[in-house]
Amino acid sequence: MAELDTSSKDGKGGKVRSKKASTRVDLTAMVDLAFLLITFFMLTTTLNKPQAMDLAMPDKDEKNKDDQLAVAASRTMTILLGSDNKLEWYIGEPGKSAPTVEGYGKNDIRKTLIENSQKIKQSFGKDMFVIIKPSDKSVYKNMVDILDEMHITNIQSYGIVDISQPEVDELKKQQIYQ
Repeated sequence: MAELDTSSKDGKGGKVRSKKASTRVDLTAMVDLAFLLITFFMLTTTLNKPQAMDLAMPDKDEKNKDDQLAVAASRTMTILLGSDNKLEWYIGEPGKSAPTVEGYGKNDIRKTLIENSQKIKQSFGKDMFVIIKPSDKSVYKNMVDILDEMHITNIQSYGIVDISQPEVDELKKQQIYQ
């Protein structure tokens, strides 16, 4: 049992005083209450649930090859993920437009995605389609970052595709495939 004793026993000589009863406070009930409150709050709080992005992937069956959506190259933006937190992007077909090397973040690829999406929406009246091609030298964090940018910039149509050898050569030429 926990208790608090506040009696004074100085042992000094002097006058004889009347004996005072010592004050005793039983702290058992307070300790029990504290543990009950701690237990209550631990059991009633909700922990943060992990947030996951829904990603729909198509079937790899041959019968679904005919169901592909035709998208004009002029409203398609291709993003090649390289090494050292760098990426390369171009609009249209490869080799017909100059590729641009950028980083991740709000002043780099996010700004580019917003600007290009607005230009394509004004020109064609349709949304931009983004093709994401991760390379062997890109890291998982880069893939998550670019998917986050798709969500932040509200781009609804995008796909993840394997990178081709000419595109790897382009990354090597830009020195972001190391």
